Amino acid sequence: MTDFVTHIRSRISDDREFVFVRDDGGTARLTFAELDRRARATAVWLAGRGLTDQPVLLLYPAGLDFTVAFLGCLYARVPAIPAPLPDAGAPHASRVRTLMRDAGARLVLTDPGHVSELSDLSAHVADHAVADPDAWTPPALSDATIAYLQYTSGSTSDPRGVEVSHGNLLHNLELFRLLARNTPVRRLAGWLPHYHDMGLVGLQLQALHAGAGLVFMSPTAFVARPVRWLEMISRYGADWTVSPDFGYAWCTRRITDEQLAGLDLSTLTMAVSGAEPIRAGTLAEFERRFAPAGFRPTTWNPGYGLAECTLMVTCVPQGQGVTVRRFDPSALQRNRAVPAPEGTPLVACGPVSGLDLRIVGLDGSGNVADGEIGEIWVAGPSVALGYRGRPAETRAVFLADDSAPHGRWLRTGDLGFLLDGQLYVTGRIKDVIIVNGRNLYPQDLEEAAARANPAAGRSAAFGVRRGDGREHVVLVQEVRRGQSGALGETAERIMDRVTREFGIPLSLMLVPRGAVRQTTSGKLRRRHMRELFLNGRLTPLHAELEPAVNDLLGTVA
Repeated sequence: MTDFVTHIRSRISDDREFVFVRDDGGTARLTFAELDRRARATAVWLAGRGLTDQPVLLLYPAGLDFTVAFLGCLYARVPAIPAPLPDAGAPHASRVRTLMRDAGARLVLTDPGHVSELSDLSAHVADHAVADPDAWTPPALSDATIAYLQYTSGSTSDPRGVEVSHGNLLHNLELFRLLARNTPVRRLAGWLPHYHDMGLVGLQLQALHAGAGLVFMSPTAFVARPVRWLEMISRYGADWTVSPDFGYAWCTRRITDEQLAGLDLSTLTMAVSGAEPIRAGTLAEFERRFAPAGFRPTTWNPGYGLAECTLMVTCVPQGQGVTVRRFDPSALQRNRAVPAPEGTPLVACGPVSGLDLRIVGLDGSGNVADGEIGEIWVAGPSVALGYRGRPAETRAVFLADDSAPHGRWLRTGDLGFLLDGQLYVTGRIKDVIIVNGRNLYPQDLEEAAARANPAAGRSAAFGVRRGDGREHVVLVQEVRRGQSGALGETAERIMDRVTREFGIPLSLMLVPRGAVRQTTSGKLRRRHMRELFLNGRLTPLHAELEPAVNDLLGTVA
């Protein structure tokens, strides 16, 4: 079987359904059979407009309308482009136009509730009610046919569309199925946005591939009241969920004892954590907090992946539980993983299975030994076709190599190492801050700041470079309401902690809560924060900056 459409249509039934839980607590439901009927009608509508092989932008709120439109595109051989609905007056609107130009999209699809406000984008509603689903003719599809374009969360001016084929999708979803060790998945539950690769592939498409039910909610509803996610798991008896680290941490912080008393998480057999650095503390705190509700330690499935490999690269299989090991921090800064009882904790992201993976030295010298840190390279059928309309970038990232499995290596841009058969991820090459020959990982600096001031909000660490080539460490730290009267003391605690742990000078800026930007899935936008800092677009409540950093900015905040 070479295409996703044929696979999911072989699983059509009326005893599985997608359930969307609205913000008001009501539900909307579609069985697999009704999803298929509406998708066929949508495909007929698209084909009637001559859109075969022409990318179409999907701008939908969370809900079933997106699922129908996305499947309709697959059924019509129309590459779908999932994207967030633009907020009025927000930079998302310019991003939408950038996506359309970059992908060559001529049509925008949306739901009836948003078509008028998107009229300047010539948005349409694909009305499945007016087309005959029985008029649908299956298009010619192969494993190389583009299924959809997944735009990465780069800057507004330079998004990159990853071309994911039907073959990529089927292979990656099969890897997910194997994680369950052939235990049938009955129902998934989650809140991730459909335009995020983990929300699209890890939730919606995985449910269709596995023939499992899905119950889901909007990201905004989750952030406003995180207990709703766990209530869905309890009410519907879900056995599989996925979330970045942020989601589990948010539940631990915000769910009350009274809310906890009404939860039952005993049906969960897999809780995947991925899409951003996985903190050992987050897993331990969630596990401790929700053990009374039936959450088991063996439920955890930490993983690593990226859109350029469809979604998943590695993940801990069902029932294996978490492996957390500690490593000498000074050795990590010199690209070596040396176990140390009191060292930095790192979470294993699972064994390599179904793909080929190598760790390549940062000096280009080739593969490094186990326990040596380098760039993670991946090869296999899940590796995407490349970047839409960007041949030079595709050649640089998707390296053609006759000696590689499947003829190409994907350079992930992520750093990590292999040890005892498991992958450990240490950071992004572009995020690493190099000070006096030492590699400092921003998440380590951010965690140190959190330990110094547990009541603080989010933080973002990054490096800034002067003309002499030296890199200086900057930390932008949110301050929660009620701390404003002791900003100097707060700054002193954070700077003292970071300086003691890492032996470096630190430039610190305290900002109001909400100033540290993140994506809709909770991933820190460190490079964006660096741009805001350098351009003077942050409003500090208090700043302690090194003279060299002050010189770089030109003004003192």
